[in-house]
Amino acid sequence: MSQLNLRKAVMIGCGFVGSASAFALMQSGLFSELVLIDANPDKAEGEALDISHGLPFARPMDIHAGTYDDVADAAVIIITAGAAQKPGETRLDLVKKNVAIFKSIMAEIRPRNCQGILLVVANPVDILTQTAIRYSGLPENRVIGSGTVLDTARLKYLLGEHLSVDSRSVHAFIIGEHGDSEIAAWSSANVSGVPLNDFCEMRGHTHHQQAMAQIAEDVKNSAYEIIAKKSATYYGVAMAIKRICEAIIRDEKSVLPISGMLHGEFGIDGVVLSMPAIVGKNGREAYVPIRLSEKEYAALRQSAAALKAIADQEI
Repeated sequence: MSQLNLRKAVMIGCGFVGSASAFALMQSGLFSELVLIDANPDKAEGEALDISHGLPFARPMDIHAGTYDDVADAAVIIITAGAAQKPGETRLDLVKKNVAIFKSIMAEIRPRNCQGILLVVANPVDILTQTAIRYSGLPENRVIGSGTVLDTARLKYLLGEHLSVDSRSVHAFIIGEHGDSEIAAWSSANVSGVPLNDFCEMRGHTHHQQAMAQIAEDVKNSAYEIIAKKSATYYGVAMAIKRICEAIIRDEKSVLPISGMLHGEFGIDGVVLSMPAIVGKNGREAYVPIRLSEKEYAALRQSAAALKAIADQEI
């Protein structure tokens, strides 16, 4: 059995998301070794070389192309490999193509007895995280998806802009599917402990329902807008991946809305979706019971039912 190397990460998939994430991780200083794997070995080698040439401006690190043997002792294995979302295509439209790709990746990972955390990023992330849980052989807490970490960042950003306040002081979550049935959990949203509506009024905003509906819609559609304009989204998710890796490697026990399997929490069972969870060196430690309205609970159950129907059919 390989001993876990806390300073090593593996990136499987070197497309837009994988290479942008590798670049973000190089700058983070979290790892001393980063291995890139791609179906096209030249692509992995080219990205490793290109990113390595920035090391004189950062910190010493070994960035190189590798093979699946490298996953055995890696602290975090990040999977971005998969068919990309095209303009006009939903994340769920990618299901068939990417479930097949994931099954082939899990067939490589499973026999290598990995000791680290599997972080799924490819879309549809909830379905693919469930695929990884089923076929990787790893315990459920060590298989997580990037989930709605990016959607939540988009929500905080837009609320920060709306309220003219630092987005880091905004505490709010997008929950459920990373996709069209996602839910903005307004009931628990606040700005540094001040309920959102109170803070809005303090900043001169009074049309709460209208503004909240528009912001939630903008968050949901932001990926489509970016894809329509530049064919892919990758910088935002690269920062989200870096953030999740920080929580794991530093054992921060940070609360992040990652994709994970639910077993009765929030009244949902046997399906993977995003809810706020404590994230540390062992992956997902526990879910955080945030306050939700009955309407939000109903929307969450609906989101779970939509994902479960697809998972039961495709995985």
